[in-house]
Amino acid sequence: MIVGIGVDLVDIPRFERSLERTPRLLERLFTPGERVLAPRSLAARYAAKEALIKALGGSDGVHWTEIEITPEPSGRPWFTLTGSTAEVVAARGITSLHLSMSHDAGLATAYVVAESEPQSKAQPGTTDAAAAAPLDAQVAA
Repeated sequence: MIVGIGVDLVDIPRFERSLERTPRLLERLFTPGERVLAPRSLAARYAAKEALIKALGGSDGVHWTEIEITPEPSGRPWFTLTGSTAEVVAARGITSLHLSMSHDAGLATAYVVAESEPQSKAQPGTTDAAAAAPLDAQVAA
C-alpha cells in the first residue's frame, strides 16, 4: 500500500552556484561517497533526498548524510539508509522505497514512492506480517 510520495526538481546551475558560495553544503548534504560525483549527479541526489523527506511526511529524525543514493549493478538508484533515518523509516512502517532520478536540460528531478504492507488482523499469538516484512532498501545498522 502506498503511504507516501515525493517529488523534487532542482535547477542544476543554481545548485552549483550554491555549492560554490557555501562549500560546507557538500559535507552537510552528502556522504563521502557522494561528494566525488559531478554536480548534475549531486543535484539529482539532492532532489532524491528532498523527495524522500516529502514521501515520509517530514524531516523529523532524518539526517542528510544518513541517506545515500547508491546504484545497483544494473544502474538503478537505491537508498542506503543508516542511523536515525533508517529508524524513522522503519518506525513509520515503510517496507519499500522506490526511487527514480533524472537530469537533463539543466534540471535534475527525483520521484519517491514509499510503501507499507497492508495491516492484517493477526490472530492472537501470531506475528503481524507488516511488522516482520523487510525494508526494500539497504539499511545499515
